Amino acid sequence: MPPKTKSLSVPEPMLPTYTAITALTDAFCQEVLNDEYAQLCREMTATLARKRPSPLVTGQAKSWACGIAHTVGSVNFLFDKSQKPHIRADELCEWFGVSKSTGGNRSTQIKQILKIGLMDSHWTLPSRMEKNTMAWMVMVNGFIMDARSLPRPLQEEAYRKGLIPYLPPEKESAHE
Repeated sequence: MPPKTKSLSVPEPMLPTYTAITALTDAFCQEVLNDEYAQLCREMTATLARKRPSPLVTGQAKSWACGIAHTVGSVNFLFDKSQKPHIRADELCEWFGVSKSTGGNRSTQIKQILKIGLMDSHWTLPSRMEKNTMAWMVMVNGFIMDARSLPRPLQEEAYRKGLIPYLPPEKESAHE
């Protein structure tokens, strides 16, 4: 079962702000990153636009766009040289024309508003979800386990409850 995507619905009064921010993040992702990053940036922008009151009503679109790309990037280890794609945080901020402190501060603000932590499965790229061990940890009878090792009915229940991002492919039996 494929991962669930987040809503891109935006309140009517926030549409111009959403459009301005996503135009910047889309351009950045197209030039430097990829379509997966662009989609998560759009989803994060829409999520912030739906907050009441939306934090996006204050400040410049470029600082929010930078903060959003920075936040999605930090969850997905974009600043780690061993990852592909990779960019330094100062280069990301420079691309948007904001200082590193402004980009970092916006990212911190977004993480607080949306309660985003390291390896947050809600903001992990779909292509990285399999390697995000935190996305698969569930508690069963007081023990923390990787849901991918559980029997299929328990996996289905964990997915139904929103505890895991998607149903992993069924493993073929060794007896077949």
